[in-house]
Amino acid sequence: CGLTVKSADLFVLTRTGPGARLTLLVSDGGTISCNQATPKPIPDALLITARDLADSLNMDARANLRLPPRPASVYSYTVALQNGTIRFSDTSVSGHRDLAQAELFAAQAAQSECGLSG
Repeated sequence: CGLTVKSADLFVLTRTGPGARLTLLVSDGGTISCNQATPKPIPDALLITARDLADSLNMDARANLRLPPRPASVYSYTVALQNGTIRFSDTSVSGHRDLAQAELFAAQAAQSECGLSG
């Protein structure tokens, strides 16, 4: 029909710490943008993981969950979803399986999609 319809964004995940800052914008339409680069297709398995992650983090986002870093923290994360934002560090995810999954997603996407070290 000639209409351009943009899919909704699932989330923006930002990781700060040693090395380069990482910002991932994941779209439900099947694209990922690394550090504001042009979006590119994301593998199906990673897209499914991203969709599951967005669903599982929704309640924490609604509550605007903030977990302070514990000693020896290396990376800090921010996950912005449609309903709110979550902030945590790599040492504050104990007991929060979904946040650990977000860390893993960031590492996997950094390597496989962005060409950065995990």
